Amino acid sequence: MTRLFGTDGIRGVANVDLRPSLAFSLGRATAHQVGGSGRSIVLGQDTRRSGDMFVAAITAGATSMGTDVHAVGVVPTPALAFLAGSGEFGAGIMVSASHNPADDNGLKVLDPSGLKLDDDLEDELEALILRADELPGAPPSAIGVARHARELLERYVANRSALAETVPGAGLHVVLDTADGAAYRVAPRILEATGARVTVLHDQPDGDNINRDCGATHPESLMAAVRELGADVGFALDGDADRCVAVDAGGQLVDGDQVLGILALERLGRGALDHGSLVVSVLSNGGLQHAVEAAGGRLVRTPVGDKHILAAMLVSGAGLGGEKSGHVIVREHATTGDGIVTALELLRVMRAAGTGLDDLARAIPLLPQQQRAIRVRHRDQWENDDRLLAAIADAERRLAPDGRILVRPSGTEPVLRVMVEGRDAAVVAELADAIASLAGDRLH
Repeated sequence: MTRLFGTDGIRGVANVDLRPSLAFSLGRATAHQVGGSGRSIVLGQDTRRSGDMFVAAITAGATSMGTDVHAVGVVPTPALAFLAGSGEFGAGIMVSASHNPADDNGLKVLDPSGLKLDDDLEDELEALILRADELPGAPPSAIGVARHARELLERYVANRSALAETVPGAGLHVVLDTADGAAYRVAPRILEATGARVTVLHDQPDGDNINRDCGATHPESLMAAVRELGADVGFALDGDADRCVAVDAGGQLVDGDQVLGILALERLGRGALDHGSLVVSVLSNGGLQHAVEAAGGRLVRTPVGDKHILAAMLVSGAGLGGEKSGHVIVREHATTGDGIVTALELLRVMRAAGTGLDDLARAIPLLPQQQRAIRVRHRDQWENDDRLLAAIADAERRLAPDGRILVRPSGTEPVLRVMVEGRDAAVVAELADAIASLAGDRLH
């Protein structure tokens, strides 16, 4: 049987392969795992139409076990993690498919520290989900209570606003794209607390427009707005606001690895990069590694997924880590990626350096890199195909000594992902296309 939990919770098309019955079972299983009667769960959602349906199902499942549910409503994932880690709750559950289209949704479970569950706990929870009907429910007199708890979100806003007030943003013009997602109300308030003038895009969610031609995965309208308005910088969040991508004053997208490099080099410069380490995934560009090492730091690489990034940060003692997709974890402020914190940190570095993002990004020259996503039925079998393996080995020889190839099955979609990196952009593109084409033929 396919594992329910992927790299970022349980995902699927709402009401098709991710059904309310599964959410109900998750509510029961989570309540059982955190202790049932007397323990509470904090529950949030993004702006998708299906969110209310899943929140209702989770609430019914958890309360049937005698567990109270505090429903915060529409809330960024990092805000829910902040609340889940407050010490008041046995668990947090976020209903969101992050950067995915509106038809998708997802279920993420957080532990009492606000952290994503490790693999062993996910396996235990999955086993409970599969036998949720067998779990002993609460008697009528002990059924849990469902509470509307929208006021809890203000704790997160107050905390991030206090951070924003330490960032000297006065005189800056910031364009912010909230992706018609979970941060559409709170992100502008927090960034305005820096003193910056904030122009907001895509802040009219209707249940179906989350991430549609906007946000971190589609920053084109943000890039155009920054140019047209003559703004100093632009930020685009994704649907649940755990990602942030940045646009410089010229309207050019700043690569996510350069964002990580900007933050890491600034910390190295003032002796504040914990253990001199930046934690990134295997996808991060080799140019980032060269820049950090040249400045006296080191790069720690992990499998893809911010859960793995955080685990490596906790083990190594690093305080900064993230992925090129825009997930950035600043441990002094958050236990998960927080797009709002990323934006605040970039504003702080810009002000400290007295320059724009374009100048800061030039300190991290990147190697040409190409990625391909190939929709195939047998994505998990790529290592068993001799022709594909031989083609990859030949390509690696052409890219040596500075190039590399990474092939991995997606944890959230039925695709095989291929990344090719090297010194020659034309060769990199040629090899990425060739490997993707062969994979599509061999694994269809």
